[in-house]
Amino acid sequence: MSDHSGHVWLQGEHSSDRASLLASWGTLPLGVLDAHRRRNGPYTFGGALLGRLVPAALREAPGLVAAHDIEIRAAAPGLCGLVAPRWEPSDARVSDDERILVPAPRRTLRIANGIAEFVRERVPEGSVLAVENAHHADATDRELLTVLARRIAPGRLTLVVCSAEPPPADFPNLARHARATPAEPPDAPDQDTGSAADRAAAYVASDCTSDDPRLAAAYLALTPQARAALHDRQAGELLARAEPAPLLGAVPYHLEHGTDPRGAGARALWAAVDHCVREGFLDTVAELGLRGLALVEEGGDLWWRFVQRTATALGALRRHPEARELWERARRGSAEPAVHAAAAYGTAMLDARHPDPAARDLGRATGWINEAIAISTLLPDREQRAFKLGFDRNGRALIELRRGRLPQALDLVESAIELAERDLPPGRHRTHRMVLLANRAQLLAALGRGKEALDDYNAAIALDPVFPDHYLDRGNLRFSQGMLDDALADYESALRLSPPLPEAYYNRAQVHLAQGKGDAALADLAHVLELDPGYLDAYINRAGLLAVAGRDAEARADVAAGLAIDPRNAHLRCVLGQLECAAGRHAEALAAFAAALAADPRLGPAWANRAIARYETGDLEGAVDDLTHALELEESAELYFNRATALRALGREGEATADLHRALDLDPDDPDIREALEAGDTDLR
Repeated sequence: MSDHSGHVWLQGEHSSDRASLLASWGTLPLGVLDAHRRRNGPYTFGGALLGRLVPAALREAPGLVAAHDIEIRAAAPGLCGLVAPRWEPSDARVSDDERILVPAPRRTLRIANGIAEFVRERVPEGSVLAVENAHHADATDRELLTVLARRIAPGRLTLVVCSAEPPPADFPNLARHARATPAEPPDAPDQDTGSAADRAAAYVASDCTSDDPRLAAAYLALTPQARAALHDRQAGELLARAEPAPLLGAVPYHLEHGTDPRGAGARALWAAVDHCVREGFLDTVAELGLRGLALVEEGGDLWWRFVQRTATALGALRRHPEARELWERARRGSAEPAVHAAAAYGTAMLDARHPDPAARDLGRATGWINEAIAISTLLPDREQRAFKLGFDRNGRALIELRRGRLPQALDLVESAIELAERDLPPGRHRTHRMVLLANRAQLLAALGRGKEALDDYNAAIALDPVFPDHYLDRGNLRFSQGMLDDALADYESALRLSPPLPEAYYNRAQVHLAQGKGDAALADLAHVLELDPGYLDAYINRAGLLAVAGRDAEARADVAAGLAIDPRNAHLRCVLGQLECAAGRHAEALAAFAAALAADPRLGPAWANRAIARYETGDLEGAVDDLTHALELEESAELYFNRATALRALGREGEATADLHRALDLDPDDPDIREALEAGDTDLR
C-alpha cells in the first residue's frame, strides 16, 4: 500500500506479472485504466479518466467543467454531448480546403496541463489510480501521465503506472520502481480454458491488445478469412455503440484487418487523421497517416490527403527526412499541378522552418517555393489560383524574413492580401485572410510601423475573436509601445481563450515587472515553470529577479536548472557572475562573466557587471574598458556614472567629469549624479 510519498512504477513483461504486483494495493477507488492506444487512440487513458470525473463535476462544479471545456472535449470526444463549448473557432465549420491552420506540437502540453488542473480539483485527497499498458500509450497519454505526476501532489493522487518498460529517467516524483518476476507460461492443456476459436475471439475482443500468448497464438493459427471475419464482427459491434472515441483507435484497426481494407478502413483512418490534425495530435497523425497510405491506391484524392497531412505532421514533429520522403513520393505519384505546387511548398518549408538556423537552407527553400509559385500562377480556376498563389507567396515571405529582407517579405504578403481581396469570394477563406493580416502586422511592427501593425492585428482578431495566438502577438506589440494596460488585457484574453498557456503567463510577467509589481512577476514566472519546466527564458528572468531581490539561493537554483537546458547560455552565466560577485568570490565571478561574453559578446549587462567585479578587485583599467564596451552597446546614466567612478579613481578627472555631465543629461533627476559632480567623489553602483 502506498505511503503517498511519490508515484509508483510497476514493471513486468506480461500484464499478469504486473497484475500480481498490483494486487498488493488492495482497493483502488479510481480503478485501473487501460492506456493502450489501440483502444481509443489519443488520450485513451486521459479520456477514460475524464469519463470517471466529469459527470459528477457537471452536477457539483459546472463552472470548473466550463473553464476546461477545450481540453475535456479534445481528450474525451465521448463527452462532447455533455460538455458544451464556450465558443467555437471560425474554422470549425469550414470546408477541408479552407482549414489551413495546424496546431503546434505544444498544444498537447496545454491540454495536458488543463486536464491536470481539472483532475487536481476533483480527486479526493489520498486517491490512488492505476494505469495499465503505459508502454502502448499514445504520445498524448504519455505526456499527460508526466504532467499529472509533476503537477498533482502524490498525497492527493498517487499514480501506479504499469508497464513492460522501465520508467523514463525524468519521470517526476517517482518513489518506487518495482519489477515483477516473470511467471512461468502455461504449458499443460488443462490450464487452457475454452476452444482455440474462443481464444482467438477473445484476442480480437481485446482489440488485439492482450499479451496472453495463448490468445495471440490462437488468433495467428486462424485462416486469413477467419481472422477477417472476427475483425468485421468486432468493428460492427464498436460502430453500433455510436461512441466517438473508438473511431480514433479500435474501429480503424478492425476495419483495416477486415474484409474491405481498401474501402471502409481507409475512410475510418482518414476520419481519425482529420480529427487529430484539427486537435494537434501530430504523433497520432503520423502513425495513422502512414497506415492509411498502405490502404489506398497511389495518385487518388484520399491518397493525396493522407500524404499532405502526414508530411505536414512529420515536419512539425521535426522528423524532416521522413517528411521530405513523403513530399517526394507525392511528386512521383501524381501529375496534378495542385499536388506538385503543394509538395514544393511543403518541401520549401522544411528548409525554411528548420528549428536549427544552421541547418536551414534558404537557397534550396527559395528554389522549391519558386516552383510552387510558378505552378500556382498557371492554375486555371480563379479562386483556387488566388488562394494557392497567395499561400505560396506568404511562404516565400517567410524565407525573405529569415534572410532579414523585411521590405521584400512585406511586398509578398501584401500581394497575397490583394489577391484574396480581388479574387476570393466574400466570406470564403476567412482563416487564410486572418493569417495574412497577422503576418503583415508582424512585418509592419518589425519595420517600426506600429500603428499600421496594430490595425492589422485588430482586423485579424475580428475575423476570429477566439484565436488566442493573435492576442499574444498584439499584446507584445502594445507592450513594446508602452501600452501596458492594453498589453495586459491581451495576455489575459489569450489565457481565457486557451488551455493553460505558458507564453501568456511569461508575457504577463513582463508587464508586471514594467509596472513595478515584482511579486506578481515572480508568481507568473513560477507558474510558467510549473506548466513547462523546459521554459528557458522563465529561468533566466526569474533568476535575475531573485538575484536583485537578494534571494541568492533560489537564484542559483534557477541558474543551475537553466544551464542544464542550455549550458552556454550567456544570460544565465551573467546572473551566475552577479551571484558570485555578491558572495565575494571574484575569481569565480570573472570566470562566469568571461563565459557569458564568449557566448554573446553583445550582452551589455555582462560587460557592465564584469566592470564592477574588476573595480572591486582593483583592476580599474579593466573596469573602464568593460564599461566602455557596455556603453558602445547602449547608453545609460548608470553606466556613465560607473565609468566616471573608475576614471576618477585612476585620476582621470576631466574624463570622469564629462561622463557625469552625460549621465546628468540622460537622467537629470538623479541626486547621486548631482552630488558626485559637486563633491568630486563617487562609488560604483
